[in-house]
Amino acid sequence: MITLDDAKTFLRVDGTDDDALIQSLIDASVEYLANATGSNVDMSSKVYDLAQKILVVHWYENREPVGQANVLAYSLESMIMQLRYTAPDPVDGGST
Repeated sequence: MITLDDAKTFLRVDGTDDDALIQSLIDASVEYLANATGSNVDMSSKVYDLAQKILVVHWYENREPVGQANVLAYSLESMIMQLRYTAPDPVDGGST
């Protein structure tokens, strides 16, 4: 999982003016990826980190209500698919 400093480096943002916004985007990316991939995704994966960075950049650069805000890059969609299908199977709680 990425930190605020990781995101700011990736965004090439200096200063603290947008720290609260960027942190909220990081938090939203965790929730988004959990919903998109399932709860068993490996949050320590480098692919997960990159997917978070791409989401944060996308949302940061597309804050206006019109434009490309609803279009995610094909590479991000591919990462989400990979994270979804490489996550370990959930434990069934011993009901077998």
